[in-house]
Amino acid sequence: MRIGLFGGSFNPIHNGHVELGRAMLSVAQLDEVWYMVSPQNPLKTQSDLAPEEVRLHLTKTALEEEPRLKACDYEFHLPRPSYTWNTLQHLKQDYPQDEFVLIIGGDNWEHFDKWAHHKDILREYEIAVYPRSGEEVRQPPKNAKKVQVYELPLFPVSSTEIRRMIKNKQNLTALVPKAVIAELEKHSFYR
Repeated sequence: MRIGLFGGSFNPIHNGHVELGRAMLSVAQLDEVWYMVSPQNPLKTQSDLAPEEVRLHLTKTALEEEPRLKACDYEFHLPRPSYTWNTLQHLKQDYPQDEFVLIIGGDNWEHFDKWAHHKDILREYEIAVYPRSGEEVRQPPKNAKKVQVYELPLFPVSSTEIRRMIKNKQNLTALVPKAVIAELEKHSFYR
């Protein structure tokens, strides 16, 4: 199978994340997209990060009706912080029959040369980049296995904005899956 790896904090997951996964299935010709909930991103601060179990639960809830989009706790069982190269090496060992495609945003692509083992990732893995609207994407180096830029309609909302709206008790109906809103309210996550 061709599996897209969409890593992130998903703090919390929102409709933009779900739409992006659906779109990537089609444009990158993927069989599945795995939402790799990151327990600890080495490039982000942990201060406003909900517990990993909460973020995984909300991601699973958001994807319940999406059979080809999977919430994944794979990185929870690996050494921390979560370096993409380590995750890819473990996945290759555990799922040798599958092909993995790394899905990253244009903002992450801009700083990709700061990632651990970025040259190894470029040499060995396909990367699907989705830029924000109007964002210029720099060209991949010559030694990259395959870097494809996909112009996709992106949902203009961030998890930071969602957290702010939750604290202010604003309506999330247009931005977050209904099942996730129910869980946010039931458990008072992010309040």
